[in-house]
Amino acid sequence: MRILVATLLMLLTFQSIGQSKNEKAIRKILDTQTESWNKGDLQNFMIGYWENDSLMFIGKSGITYGYTNTLNNYKKGYPDTTAMGRLAFNIITVKRLSGKYYHVVGKWYLKRSIGDVSGHYTLLFKKINGKWVVIADHSS
Repeated sequence: MRILVATLLMLLTFQSIGQSKNEKAIRKILDTQTESWNKGDLQNFMIGYWENDSLMFIGKSGITYGYTNTLNNYKKGYPDTTAMGRLAFNIITVKRLSGKYYHVVGKWYLKRSIGDVSGHYTLLFKKINGKWVVIADHSS
């Protein structure tokens, strides 16, 4: 058992060493979003998104533009903690595109008493005014 724990700690350390400061910041945003979602707090979940009318969210209903419209869609689709369930992200790739852009691909899971759901997502992060934000989200 000790060997297993030591191996896991070593792998986590190596993964952390291999991550850039920017990738760590992006992963932290996704962790914070997960925590906020699981507390039923959509307002704080949205902190990871660009607060701008040009934010683009693509989902099963098509394209939504704007921070406020995206937040309103989340509120409509997930009106309470029963609908929200418990969120988990599985990050598949975090790829640096340039000094200002990162592309993230992953899978999301909602464990819910009304039925579990899951899908994939692609996120485009941009560094704006020294802060990483999601400027485009395609979730299905």
